[in-house]
Amino acid sequence: MFTALIGTLLMGGLHAQSLTGDDAKMEAFVGGLMNRMTLEEKIGQLNLLSVGFDVTGPELSKDVEPKIRQGQVGGVFNTYTPEAARKLQSLAVNESRLGIPLLFGYDVIHGHKTIFPIPLGLSCTWNLEAIERSARIAATEASADGVNWTFSPMVDICRDPRWGRIAEGAGEDPYLGAQIARAMVRGYQGDDLSRSNALMACVKHFALYGAAEAGRDYNTVDMSRIKMYQYYLPPYRAAVEAGVGSAMTSFNEINGVPSTANHWLLKELLRTQWGFQGFVVTDYAAISELSEHGMGDLRKDAELALNAGVDMDMVSEVFLKYLPKLAAHGEILESMINRACRQILEAKYKLGLFADPYRGCTEERASREMLTPENRNAAREIAERSFVLLKNDRQILPLKKSGIIALVGPLADDQQNLLGCCRAAGDWRQAVSVQTGISNLTGSAVTILHAKGANLTDDPALRATLKAFGAKIPVDGRSPGEMMAEAVAVAARADVVVAVLGESSGMSGEAASRSEIGLPECQKNLLQALVETGKPVVLVIMNGRPLTLTWEAEHCSAILETWFGGTEAGNAVADVLIGNYNPSGKLTATFPRNVGQIPIYYNHKNTGRPYKDNPGAKYVSRYLDVPNDPLYAFGYGLSYTTFSYGDIKLSNTNLTGNETLLASVDVTNTGERAGLETVQLYLSQPVASVTRSVEDLRGFQKVRLQPGETREVTFRISPEDLKFYNSKLEYDWEPGEFIVRIGGSSSQLKSATVRWSK
Repeated sequence: MFTALIGTLLMGGLHAQSLTGDDAKMEAFVGGLMNRMTLEEKIGQLNLLSVGFDVTGPELSKDVEPKIRQGQVGGVFNTYTPEAARKLQSLAVNESRLGIPLLFGYDVIHGHKTIFPIPLGLSCTWNLEAIERSARIAATEASADGVNWTFSPMVDICRDPRWGRIAEGAGEDPYLGAQIARAMVRGYQGDDLSRSNALMACVKHFALYGAAEAGRDYNTVDMSRIKMYQYYLPPYRAAVEAGVGSAMTSFNEINGVPSTANHWLLKELLRTQWGFQGFVVTDYAAISELSEHGMGDLRKDAELALNAGVDMDMVSEVFLKYLPKLAAHGEILESMINRACRQILEAKYKLGLFADPYRGCTEERASREMLTPENRNAAREIAERSFVLLKNDRQILPLKKSGIIALVGPLADDQQNLLGCCRAAGDWRQAVSVQTGISNLTGSAVTILHAKGANLTDDPALRATLKAFGAKIPVDGRSPGEMMAEAVAVAARADVVVAVLGESSGMSGEAASRSEIGLPECQKNLLQALVETGKPVVLVIMNGRPLTLTWEAEHCSAILETWFGGTEAGNAVADVLIGNYNPSGKLTATFPRNVGQIPIYYNHKNTGRPYKDNPGAKYVSRYLDVPNDPLYAFGYGLSYTTFSYGDIKLSNTNLTGNETLLASVDVTNTGERAGLETVQLYLSQPVASVTRSVEDLRGFQKVRLQPGETREVTFRISPEDLKFYNSKLEYDWEPGEFIVRIGGSSSQLKSATVRWSK
């Protein structure tokens, strides 16, 4: 049946190709297919069901196989492995009337079998090539396992670390976020979606999801259009410009209308203004949840979503149930169903599913391409580059490759949490623990004394909640006092204490918002006891968000932020602790001193009464009990060496029109080790027609320097870098004074001033 369908439809397509090329060929193929489809079969293409190994929402689909045979399913997700994927695909291709193949989607967020650092960690590499490489490896593995569509990249800008899904994004900056969005789309999709090792990407969550009020998942979002366009929309648009094949609606409302029913968002902005050519899928059951937003009953929800521009309904099956009735009564136009169906069929065509529904997916290919030594080496290298050294008093790090290390903490010998909250098909048993990593690296030269010291949490309510959500929270049978006493005794025998603390993987990610984002109390008590021994304490933290670490920053000798590092986390941590790799990561999300500072982010605006380091001033924007500045700023990250910056040299201080400004700075490695520095460029415009940020990231370069080496780093600045959205939402630049800032973080910058006229 399938072969006959292909032959019939390609006859017209080949003629069209000779006239106008590949697009006309696709147009003829899809048009010919749709001419043979009933209305019910077209609606069936809009139906996406959850089948398989993971539960990612509040309900699972039922009666999937009969619906596939009846042509009522356009795609499934959470199904992988060649055996499972080929079984379902065979049902669609061989047992439905028209033999239309299925899409197979999955949350391949930061790896498939080989798991890389969580996306927030990946962003801290500031290495676009490495990020693209991680997505390419993920696509190769996932496609070999039967997946052809990934619900990634998540590009939501987030300024509130209480929100658990900050773990899945690139942090708080729109410029860096846009660069990463492009890199991930390129990595997943490659230059030809029809290749068997490509995945169709899905940019999410469109839009503004990371600005949920109070950092609470699924919560309301409310912001001005200027804020939207200037700070939150650029990464989504970058993904569209990179050719992303699909977009996912967000759960929140925008201007009082949920995004899944938002005509302005999905049609005017996404398709008309940005020229998006892919299809729009909802998030999990989002159409049925429109009723909870107060948009009407399910029948009305179906009408609103389709008319707003939604093409595919994830799980709720509202389209399947209500669109036939709505069309029969003239409440929706059949042309709207045709439009959505065409988008889905074109995606399948671009993926090459009509040519090969299985896309070369076999058990042999899967076993050959999963968790290869090359993939694991890439995971290790990229994890090393994602770690951020937050503190290093008296150069306690790197550790000596001899002596006694007390390795303490609930995450010190843990494998289950290293993969993070979006582990996809990753197997925690393949993950390398920190204890194993250090042992692998040092052998018998270093004595490792291990003690757990504390549970991840002793809060029974939190443990029960996490357990109900499927998180692994092992609980030691000993009392907290017994565990701590053992850890203190171990520390007393050691030269240095390495405390591996943080969150469980279930404490961040979807539906994992936290009102307090410090270390759990039992872990903090353990850390305080370790510090009281008088031994130097190196804190290694694993987590999915910025944490409040004010006490830790004051009392620990060193702090290394390692996020959830993935399959090779333990080896990568050992490489950095022992000094085989000199840490180079830089923060992409601000670390607050306490939750009272939230939201806190580097590209804030001035007030009419800014606090300018004047402790005696009362009527200024400040706190009484804590400084305004964060604990660790955006762009911050130390190295085992040190870098100094010279004064900025400008090619011109008075420019006109489309001239290019060259801004240069000498960067010197003033330490004793070779190191990699991320040199950052920020621009400010003190006077404009609308208020501007105190500074905005506009470029960065990575430079590797030997001890004592100096290198000149130059940025090319054009009027394009000066643009912003004005009160008319026009993206343009205005003449005036501009401050050029260059340095190693958003809070440590050299500056120079230019004037630029039109």
